[in-house]
Amino acid sequence: MAAAVPVRVAPVIVPWMGLLVIGTIMVGSAAVALGGSYLNRHILFLGVAAVVSVMVFAVPPRWWHRLYVLGWLVSVVIAVAVLIPGIGTEVNGAQRWLRFGGFSIQAAEIAKFGLCVYLAGYLSRHYDKLSSDPEVLFVPLVMVGVVCALLIAEPDLGSAVVIVAASAGLLFLAGAKLRYLLLILLVGAGALALLVVVAPYRMQRLIAFVDPWSVAFGSGYQLTQALIAFGRGELLGLGLGEGVQKLYYLPEAHNDFIFAVVAEELGVVGAILLALLLAYLIVQVFVLAKRNVERGGTFAAMVAYFTGLLLGIQFLVNLGVNTGVLPTKGLTLPFVSYGGNSLIVCCAMLALVLRTSMDSGGRNG
Repeated sequence: MAAAVPVRVAPVIVPWMGLLVIGTIMVGSAAVALGGSYLNRHILFLGVAAVVSVMVFAVPPRWWHRLYVLGWLVSVVIAVAVLIPGIGTEVNGAQRWLRFGGFSIQAAEIAKFGLCVYLAGYLSRHYDKLSSDPEVLFVPLVMVGVVCALLIAEPDLGSAVVIVAASAGLLFLAGAKLRYLLLILLVGAGALALLVVVAPYRMQRLIAFVDPWSVAFGSGYQLTQALIAFGRGELLGLGLGEGVQKLYYLPEAHNDFIFAVVAEELGVVGAILLALLLAYLIVQVFVLAKRNVERGGTFAAMVAYFTGLLLGIQFLVNLGVNTGVLPTKGLTLPFVSYGGNSLIVCCAMLALVLRTSMDSGGRNG
């Protein structure tokens, strides 16, 4: 069995490393007008992500499995702490971070990892009862709902929506009946609509999404500049480093809108290849999940399924925002965008997927 392990994990490791290299190159290009400190910090974040990934990988899977409730508790504690005046740090009207010296912790990113561990631990324990006992389904919904309500209060609606969608998808894959999930989706859609209506800035984003060119110098500015980047890139792009939109025209070019920079400099071909590489990685994570189910490793399977769903949904939202298919929302492109918290947590989740999948026999505990 030991000889077969590299064959199973190599399809995850290779695209993962490729995305990190591409991300470093594109952050260096997209942030060129902002000075070299962004690239230096991104490289530092890569180092921290490597250390954290090794630490996660070193923890025996049975520990994660036994202490799964700590994942939820840590998520709640961090989400509450950022809302306390004097402890949480406010940036652009949102209070989402805890600062320690020159480094910050984002509550939503911690919640992604914490809820991954919690849901995997809970579902692996109640796997056989999920389809027959509604109470078993109710508990994780409440636990996830508490965390997401705290994230919305920051406010960080985008991350909350991604977490809820990934959690609902995981419950479905674990065996929850479709009618219960459809009811959850209806309630969630109603709550989302209400949150948009009561917040004027969210309504502005929705208006900009419907017709960005009518507010090209207002709420639609970011999207129109991203679309211009796509148009300038055409098929093969202007060349690496030759993009113009990143020169103070496109806000957050190195972060949320780095895919538009890729499209401008590497063209439609380069953008599609990057999207395919990330999609391939996500598919391989799902392949690992399926193999874990087949060999009885329910905990490992739930970790892989949640990670694949989370990365996949965030990937699709980021692409949708960059291309005008979805309203503008501040979500990074996994492994590519600048952003230490996102990079570190995404790498840590993949490390957890690999470690639990490589565990002896893939069994629980």
